[in-house]
Amino acid sequence: MIRVAVVDDEQLVRSGLRMILGTAPDIDVVADCGGGEAVATVLRHAPDVVLLDIRMPDVDGLTVLRALRAHPRPPAVAMLTTFDADEYLAAALRAGAAGFLLKDTDPDQLVRSVRTLAGGGSVLDPGVTRAVIGGYLAAEAESTAAAAVRTLTPREREVLAHLGAGLANPQIAERMGLAPSTVKDHVRAVLGKLGGVNRVQAAIVADRAGLVASGREGAGR
Repeated sequence: MIRVAVVDDEQLVRSGLRMILGTAPDIDVVADCGGGEAVATVLRHAPDVVLLDIRMPDVDGLTVLRALRAHPRPPAVAMLTTFDADEYLAAALRAGAAGFLLKDTDPDQLVRSVRTLAGGGSVLDPGVTRAVIGGYLAAEAESTAAAAVRTLTPREREVLAHLGAGLANPQIAERMGLAPSTVKDHVRAVLGKLGGVNRVQAAIVADRAGLVASGREGAGR
């Protein structure tokens, strides 16, 4: 069972997400709360996945994200955002967010995203992908990502393409016909060669380098 906590300053949003996720037989929303209670609530309930509002009036989502990421065994945290919160996206990415979802994400997609996050994958809602990429790599030339990718072996580039498609290690292993331990080693090597980035940052590099389409095709999407 995937344990989920929802953190948002609006009770209506929390109730809606709880209702949607409650329809999935393998997901249990163990807690929901506002920003001020977020860190204590999450640590008390130990969810696998946290859906966290990126902008809240009492304690903002970035502060909560940084506190959770500092924990020895942090949950996967996906930031809930709107179209007018672009300035927060790059900061959340650098702080270790595992994904970005719009608050009005399609219910089926929300459930799939939670499963992906629980499996160790990353999620980037198409509605915010451009903004995340623009904010994170705004000062970087298009050639930067391509130069980083050129340091990878062909097998590592294939792994990066799958990371760009948001796949978790077991899914990558299945697609590539490799042992999970081998994929884990390849992912570690890819992230290291790209400068010690996390999986979402690697997904952005894959997109910027033009690998995302191939990764999605390889994932059967």
